[in-house]
Order: sequence, then structure tokens, then C-alpha cells
Amino acid sequence: MATKNETTIKAEPGTQEIFITREFEAPREIVFKAFTTPELIVQWVGPCNLTMRLDKFEPKAGGSYRYVHIDPAGNEYGFHGVVHEVLAPERIIQTFEFEGLPETGHVVLETARFEALPGDRTRLTMQSVFQSVTDRDGMMQAGMEYGVKDSYNKLDELLATALVN
Repeated sequence: MATKNETTIKAEPGTQEIFITREFEAPREIVFKAFTTPELIVQWVGPCNLTMRLDKFEPKAGGSYRYVHIDPAGNEYGFHGVVHEVLAPERIIQTFEFEGLPETGHVVLETARFEALPGDRTRLTMQSVFQSVTDRDGMMQAGMEYGVKDSYNKLDELLATALVN
């Protein structure tokens, strides 16, 4: 499905941050719901060529999550984090960590902000703060941009259905 909204990813050289911005053709309460409902998360997070298994999902302050992406060959890629704040329908603050690195401790702090726009539209701004420029650059080189854009295209498709409403 073609979308009229593009995902913008900004990673200024020498900084530890990535900013991702995307507008959606749905009210922010509905977009927020897609980020905090287990049955919806599994439908859109991750590239199209991977399936997702949600092992744990507690979208509340003090909660945590763990999910696994599975490729067509059956290889699994785990991710987990701790939820610091869920302020519906405005903001989610959580950590993110990829389990496939040789050592642990490469934790990212993510803040998702949901802004209501005229015409029942929403602007999502995601700020990811890495512990080092090297970690941030490694995430960019690992194909993060492809995964994010594919995920948000899938979210567009989901938001266009009555499944979310």
C-alpha cells in the first residue's frame, strides 16, 4: 500500500540521538492505542519479512516488554526494555535493547510523543538517545531505517482498517 506520509529519520553526525517523525491519518488516541495494545503491536512492529512473537508486554509505568522477530529461516532476534511512563494519549518513555549484541548494556532511552493534528491526524515524534555515538551509528548501519519505515507503513495499513477503532 502506498502512503502519502513519509517517515523522516534524522541522525546528526557526532550526536547520540536519532529523531524519527511520521504523520498518520488517524486520531492520536487511535495511534496511541496501536502502540499500547498487544494484539495490535504484533501486527505492525518489524519489517514485513519477519513475524513477531510477543513474550511480555506491560505498557504501564514500571512495566516491561520482550518481543522476538523471526525470519523465514526460523532465526530469532530478541528485544526487550523497561517502561518508564505511559501518559495516554501523549507520551511513552521506555528503554530498548537488542539481545543479539556480543555484550549487554547497549540500552537506548526512547520517548514517543503523539501530537494531535487538524483533521483527526497524528504526528509521532520518536527520540532515541544512545549511550554513545558508536552505538547510535551501529543501529543506523544495522538497517534500523528499513525496519522503522516498513513498520510504519504496516501501521498505516492497520490504521486504515476498523480493527484499531
